[in-house]
Amino acid sequence: MSLMRKILMSVVALLCLAALTTYALWTTQRPVGHYLSDLRVTFEGVDGVPAGRGNLLGVQPELFPADYQSVERLRLKLAGYLQHAQDAGLLNGKTIVVLPEHIGTWLWAVGEKNEFYQAAQRRDAEQWLAASNPLDLLAGLVQAHGDDRFADAYLRMKAARMADQYQQLFGGLARQFGVTLVAGSIILPKPSVADGRLRTDSGPLYNASVVFATDGSILGQPQLQHFTSHPTRRYVQSLGDAPFNVFDTPAGKLAVLIGTDSWHPASHAQLRQQDVQLLAVPASVLGRGRWSSPWRGFRISPAPTDVALSPREVSEAHAWQRLSEASAPLASMTVFMGGHFWNQFYEGQSFARQRERFGQVGDGRGARLINLWL
Repeated sequence: MSLMRKILMSVVALLCLAALTTYALWTTQRPVGHYLSDLRVTFEGVDGVPAGRGNLLGVQPELFPADYQSVERLRLKLAGYLQHAQDAGLLNGKTIVVLPEHIGTWLWAVGEKNEFYQAAQRRDAEQWLAASNPLDLLAGLVQAHGDDRFADAYLRMKAARMADQYQQLFGGLARQFGVTLVAGSIILPKPSVADGRLRTDSGPLYNASVVFATDGSILGQPQLQHFTSHPTRRYVQSLGDAPFNVFDTPAGKLAVLIGTDSWHPASHAQLRQQDVQLLAVPASVLGRGRWSSPWRGFRISPAPTDVALSPREVSEAHAWQRLSEASAPLASMTVFMGGHFWNQFYEGQSFARQRERFGQVGDGRGARLINLWL
């Protein structure tokens, strides 16, 4: 009987070893399927003509999970948009291109299995992500901060790789087209620039925007978001009260306000004190139908007390436009993400503003370009 038990235990051990080996091999497989990307682009211009002072060009993309299956696939799609702009005569050495909030954050989706991109719900996609990266996820959970530890871990476990991909992708696009590029935003743990490279640390997550020069190098330090709001506030740290970065560009002094940072009058007052001339606002609105729904308020604590706008008083769209009026002395470009990721839909219509000049993109499918001549 003892011999049979030993044989049985040996067989079970071998089967477990075979199963673990098969699972380990499965986690390393990352097949890339064929995918045809939609490169339709609609151009929206704001009144003005070229005057040698440059322009702000907003690129509102339409993106989906499969666009992030590889960095090269995403690069080809974004380069296609910029090529349309170049063919239309909208790119020059003084052009500042502005991309939307979180266009870099979604790099956490790069290099996964086909089932991950084909999932119907984000919850299902995250289960595939966890199954494919068990050790990385465990390490991310150990280091996670904030109230939503899994959301933190999903971003943290790929952070160093994401930072490299972000710099390679957007620095390369800036260099290829010879433009200053505000690369939307990316959530990373304590990002900073050292020796020309975007680096991460083991601290809390921040929503950061990096500006790339015409030669592809990084200008200054990342601009971190001052006031995080729903839905990222449970795992992204707010920078709080700190000076905004000012970037010297061929078109003038530029500042970046990420998302709802542009809602705060104090932010705009500080930019005026810093003699900023140009403002880029990478933004996003998540939720189907939310753009036309009643505005839900600041949803941060503490909320600013010097804003005469109450929740549900206007739509989300009108709130963004009303709250941006504080930037009217500057030439500003607010750019929203388009498309959807599983069951999560991005909405918003990008707009530009300079004194009495205001324009916004239309509604509908496909990417949008909006241009403001300075």
